Amino acid sequence: MGLLSAAAGAIGGTLADQWLDVIEATEMQEGVVMCKGEQVRRGEKRNTNRKGSSDLITDGSIIYVNQNQFMMLVDGGKIVDYSAEPGYFKVSNNSAPSIFNGQFKDSLKDAWNRFKFSGTPSGKQEVYYINLQEIKGIKFGTPNPLQYFDLFYNSELFLRTFGTYSIKVTDPILFFQEAIPRNTATVHIEDINQQYLNEFLEALQAVVNQMSAEGIRISFLPSKGRELSKFMQETLDEEWKKMRGFEVQAVGISSISYDEESKKLINERNKAAMLSDPNLRETYVQTSIARGFENAGSNEGGGGPMGAFMGMGLGMQAAGGFMQQSSQVNMAQMQQQQAQSAMPVAQNQNAQNQWQCSCGATVTGKFCSSCGSQKPQAAKCANCGAELAANAKFCGECGTKVETEKTCANCNEKLSPGAKFCGNCGQAV
Repeated sequence: MGLLSAAAGAIGGTLADQWLDVIEATEMQEGVVMCKGEQVRRGEKRNTNRKGSSDLITDGSIIYVNQNQFMMLVDGGKIVDYSAEPGYFKVSNNSAPSIFNGQFKDSLKDAWNRFKFSGTPSGKQEVYYINLQEIKGIKFGTPNPLQYFDLFYNSELFLRTFGTYSIKVTDPILFFQEAIPRNTATVHIEDINQQYLNEFLEALQAVVNQMSAEGIRISFLPSKGRELSKFMQETLDEEWKKMRGFEVQAVGISSISYDEESKKLINERNKAAMLSDPNLRETYVQTSIARGFENAGSNEGGGGPMGAFMGMGLGMQAAGGFMQQSSQVNMAQMQQQQAQSAMPVAQNQNAQNQWQCSCGATVTGKFCSSCGSQKPQAAKCANCGAELAANAKFCGECGTKVETEKTCANCNEKLSPGAKFCGNCGQAV
């Protein structure tokens, strides 16, 4: 029993009249991983095989394979032929297996060698389809908090995460043998997902620990979908491919939540980090003072607003001018930061003012401290007067070609064309 490719042009609109049975997948919706093939328009007048048995596929019947479908012809419980190519295929009980590999090419040879061709057709023949599309939207959630050591906070945090992941079948024959329950017409991913979900969550814990060891901040996890997918593939794919014939395709995290202790710790560390900046700390101090005056002005008890302001003044005096001292400290640190940030700018300006004297010395001022030579004046464009860059051949402002002129290396005087001595100091050219 095998398959022969049937030309689509020979079938046309009278497909059901030309062949005894036409079989196709009818339940390949989103989330369906496997379905059984059924006869098209069974019982209609156009179907000439109305008396045929549902457990037998008549010789000469047509099997239709759509895009991203893997079709298997099963005889007596054994896979006798398959096709991963889209098109029409004619059942021939007198032919050997054709094995239309389609997109898989030679990748299914090892899987096929694990099964034997049954030869003579038996009493029960069926067609099954495996969904080769990405199976998306498989939900996951951690029932218990996951431990995550965050190097940024230097603390052990606890989180829960929720999201979805997707899988893709890579070995349809192995997937059919190991992951699909027998005697089932249609299988959704939810029907077989419980075991795989438990394994996924176990691997997720290992991956979270790995990302923690690599120093990824806990708040960055939602944006690390690609890295998480890569880690999950490295953790699960080898086992899932080998045992069940599918792999993790993508992982998406929809939300991350922390337990109360982790939230409290994160807020305290963030506040401390904010107040370590003198600019932000001064803003906090001034905001606190303004808030205190605002609250005092709205106080209706205890002597009214005037009493509140008097109490606030006494409180500030009793505190020894803490707010004023804090502001002074903040301003001092801000000035120190500004001075430190200005140092590289000044150093950069000094570096830009340096020039190389003809005697080899590196000079910052206008005259060389080694030989007394004056700093060469920047050349200017004869047309527009703009300063020219070193070794420039054209003016950057107007595009005028630069006429090269020789100057005396000693006094920087312009030399006449062909001069052998400087007309100003007598230095030999």
